[in-house]
Amino acid sequence: MKLAVVAVGHRQPAWVGAGCSEYLKRLPRELPATVIEVKPEPRGSKTRDQLLAAEGGRIRDAVAAGSRLVVLDEKGDDLTTLQLARRLETWMQDGRDTVFLIGGADGLDSELKRRADDSIRLSSLTLPHGLARLLLCEQLYRAVSVLKNHPYHREG
Repeated sequence: MKLAVVAVGHRQPAWVGAGCSEYLKRLPRELPATVIEVKPEPRGSKTRDQLLAAEGGRIRDAVAAGSRLVVLDEKGDDLTTLQLARRLETWMQDGRDTVFLIGGADGLDSELKRRADDSIRLSSLTLPHGLARLLLCEQLYRAVSVLKNHPYHREG
């Protein structure tokens, strides 16, 4: 199984890319992960729905057919790290590639949300886009460390 974080946005601060790279390179070889940036739609005179539809098309183009789609959404499941680890374990047993979708400034296309296999949220707080990306990468590494009984995650 492969993991991918598909995120709308570009020109993130260097620390975002460096942090994501650091956590993703720590993942085991049998669970490779990448971050794929999707260009945001220029605003111009387009409506929000038009922007989201255009970005949604780019996201669909970046996702391999048959992949499990997990959207990051404020209304998604509020998981603990241990719950994310168990969900990841279930996904790994299924074997399909898993793609986490992070929308742009206006969110995600409603069609993508409907098509998603799962929906999770990172926080009740509103997070800057780059920080959400980095937090997801760290939590994926942490979830794998739980599954591998690695001491990175310490339950209190």
